Order: sequence, then structure tokens, then C-alpha cells
Amino acid sequence: MSASSEPGPGPAEPPAAPGERARAVPLAKPARPGGASSVLLAVAVAGLALVAATDLLSVFAGVRLRGVVDGDTDFLTAPQQELDDAASFYDSVARYQVIAYVPCAIAFVAWFFHMRRLTGPLAPDRFRHGPGWAVAAWLIPFANFLLPYRVATDMWRAATPLPSEGRPYRERLWPVRLWWALFVLGILYNRVAGTKYDDAETLTDIDSGVAQYMVADALNIVAAAAAVHFAVRLTRMQRRKAAEGPRPAPPFTGAPL
Repeated sequence: MSASSEPGPGPAEPPAAPGERARAVPLAKPARPGGASSVLLAVAVAGLALVAATDLLSVFAGVRLRGVVDGDTDFLTAPQQELDDAASFYDSVARYQVIAYVPCAIAFVAWFFHMRRLTGPLAPDRFRHGPGWAVAAWLIPFANFLLPYRVATDMWRAATPLPSEGRPYRERLWPVRLWWALFVLGILYNRVAGTKYDDAETLTDIDSGVAQYMVADALNIVAAAAAVHFAVRLTRMQRRKAAEGPRPAPPFTGAPL
């Protein structure tokens, strides 16, 4: 078919008559921003709060058990029935901690992966790993003590607001570093305390193991609070930077970690 036989553009709409309003072009209704991230953030925060609550209950159970072991005297003697009841309650709370931890971990990793996908377009040059590593990083033994932290710092850098013209580019990574330091320290201390408690053969050993478990529980409570702070701030930073739109980023001179 020749070019002359192709249909040309349709006739233009006549201009509005004087005093007549021009017809508005219908626009698509914008999607509600942050819907999925809000839900995932809320579920992750609720899971962290539940974990912190079970850790607090564990501290209470530990105080009760140590009180039975120590008694009101300086001798590490205790009535057998009271000791059995306190130890049984303590072990039950430990099971509650595991039950709460599993769904919390799933919810947090789901939010973590979602945020990696959202922060990726903000600054692709800031990332050292692909989006899939936001999940895989948690599953690799020994490497999961470092890789999730690297992904978290990359997301934080990507979501960090760009400075105004003429101002230096500064990164404040302390929320990420505080959360991760407390998280790793709590895990390591919990394993040491678990070995001590499981190998206990005397009341003195039980008392020492429970005391170490209480320290680990306290670290986990503070780590959960730090994780909430990190998650809420990162989500807000990502939304704010996405709303601002793309701007040329200054040269990155930060440390690799």
C-alpha cells in the first residue's frame, strides 16, 4: 500500500468556544504509594515486638529460677518440687521464644527483600549484590554474619537523601551498625549461654547458665528495638527519596562496609 493511501491522523478537536471550558483529559488515578511496604513493615514490627515480649518473659522466668536456686541464703540449695516447677516454666518460655522467632524472621526477611527491590532503582551503583541476595544472604552459614549487613548498608546508602547543591554528601550508618552489632552479639551470647545451660550438672552451673541467658535475652530485646528503628527509618527514607524524583548523585567516596 502506498504512503498516500495510509490513514492520516484524525481530525483535531475544535477549540473551545469563548466562555466555554475546555474538556479535561481524564487521568489515571495514581496508586497509593507505599501500600505493600506499609503492610510488610507493620507485620515485621509486630513480629519484632512479639519476640521482644517473649525475651522479656524469659528474663522474668530466669529471675524466678535463679531465685529458687539461690533461695534466701548463701547456699545453693533448693526444694526439688520448686526447682522442677521453675525449670519447667523456664523451658516452656524458651519454646515460646522459638515459636515467636520463626514467623518474625520470615516477616522481617520479606520486608528486607521488598525494600531491596524498592531502593535498587534509587541508586543502582550503590549495590554490590543483586536483589536475590536480600534473601540468600540470610541462608548461607557463617556468611550470614556479614552479607545481610552489606545488603542493609547498600540499601541505606541508596535511600540516603541527596544533599543540596554545594553541600558535602554524608552518610550516617549508625542505625544499621547498631542494629547489626546487637543482633550478632545477641546470637553469639545466646549460643554460649545455651551450651552452658545444657551442660549444667549442678545448681551452680544452672545458676550461671541462666544468668548468661538473661544477658542474651536483654541483648535481643535491645536488638529488636534497634531493628524497628532501622526498618522504620529506612522505609521513610526510601519513600521520601522516591517522591523527590531522580537527581544527579555526587561522587561516592564512602567506605565499602
